[in-house]
Amino acid sequence: MRGLRDCVAAATMAPSLHNSQPWLFRIRPDGVDVHADRRRLLEVLDPAGRELLISVGAALFTLRLALRATGHRTGLRLFPQPDDPGFVASVTVGPELPVTPAVEALAAAVVHRHTNRWPFARSVIPVDVLEHLRDAAGREGATLDVASAVSRNAILGLSEVADRRLRARGGYRAELARWTLPGRRRVDGVPVTAIGPWDALESMPIRDFGLLQPQLRRTAETFEPHPTIAVLSTAGDTEMDWVMAGQAMQRVLLTATWLNLATTPISQPIEIPVVRELLSDREAGRWAQIVLRVGYGRPATATPRRSLDEVLCS
Repeated sequence: MRGLRDCVAAATMAPSLHNSQPWLFRIRPDGVDVHADRRRLLEVLDPAGRELLISVGAALFTLRLALRATGHRTGLRLFPQPDDPGFVASVTVGPELPVTPAVEALAAAVVHRHTNRWPFARSVIPVDVLEHLRDAAGREGATLDVASAVSRNAILGLSEVADRRLRARGGYRAELARWTLPGRRRVDGVPVTAIGPWDALESMPIRDFGLLQPQLRRTAETFEPHPTIAVLSTAGDTEMDWVMAGQAMQRVLLTATWLNLATTPISQPIEIPVVRELLSDREAGRWAQIVLRVGYGRPATATPRRSLDEVLCS
């Protein structure tokens, strides 16, 4: 099938922890195999590789969407070779199928989706818009719970605790430096243009990518006092669930982009086990995988991407 390289290029636009882009692709005559690039594992923040597989899942959903936008059905097998855990998915191109307006809209949103670390407007998100986001998560087998005022404040408080613990963790600053300091990364990592301003009230749990760059003249701005916060959960906590969470997260993020919403994935509270436990509900079958901040905000800048030659394997 023609256009498989273009579909892989679209997949590389997915979000990932520290923009680490931990994925590899192998193009077959009838589809694409997706592999985890474990050389890009963040060992301090993500020793188990949970966030790595969430990132790969986000790329996998984007690949499926791009293929579907070419007018074909797609088949999917997760972890098709149990003895090779790095082989995450095999996507097969199926028979022709007309492209729906929803598919067109989501596919068009791929290049416009960027993590936004700027203040959002104080506008309330309509209930029907939030329902679109919940439905997006459900279509990929996950649950998206929008926090109430009380829950939101609790999550923000837990996020601050998690952020302090992470900063005190051995190796955290060195790992952050590897992915953020200017001059070290050209095709990945978090550039200065994507860091965003200081939170003047220090209440928003956005990772401080300027922590190691005191020379930056970052402005201090007041963030929205009552942000919309949502927790994306899965029914289990296996590697397959992590990939599922990544696919659900990306569908939610693209749906939000289509609806003119800005988004910020927040991972700190999930990176501290005791905090993540408080955000999960095992009895109800809900394992917290990512926290999302959603709102109306100014356009955010894109981050660099590896070339196709770097992510395609033979």
